[in-house]
Amino acid sequence: MISTKTFDQIYEIMEESFPTTEFGTYSDQKELLKDPTYHLLIEHNDDDKVIAFLASREFETFRFIEHISVAPSFRGGGIGKSLVERFIRQSTLPIVLEIEPPKTEIQQKRVLFYERLGFRLNKFNHIQPPLRGNQDTLLLNIMTYPELLTNSQYEKVKNKLYQEVYKVSTAYPN
Repeated sequence: MISTKTFDQIYEIMEESFPTTEFGTYSDQKELLKDPTYHLLIEHNDDDKVIAFLASREFETFRFIEHISVAPSFRGGGIGKSLVERFIRQSTLPIVLEIEPPKTEIQQKRVLFYERLGFRLNKFNHIQPPLRGNQDTLLLNIMTYPELLTNSQYEKVKNKLYQEVYKVSTAYPN
């Protein structure tokens, strides 16, 4: 179990890095630490302050990168790449992540970042259910490592994410 201080530093990076539609409330995120499928890779600086993290879920047939972020003042130095490469090396299962469709320049750069690491952009229109009470759904794409998903593989991944990550029915509209 990580300390409250470490969790608070991770949550602060989340708040600086993601819109609220892409992460849970403080208490929801802290509750995840009790989930045996939830894991964190953490990078610290020389002062033992969290400067980056990768949050993931371990399932029977794939690993899911839920969040990855580097503190703003440490971005551009290869820390994110290093975290993803370490995660890939530790994996014997395919890896899945959700990403915004590459419409803006920043979104296109994110896709290219993952493609340089061997991820593939799937063509499924993936709906992320709301993470907080009154939010809208979020249209995302799926990226996978090392191969693209078939339609049936995507359905299994989607159903697992809906059940285990988002806690909604697999019949959730897509």
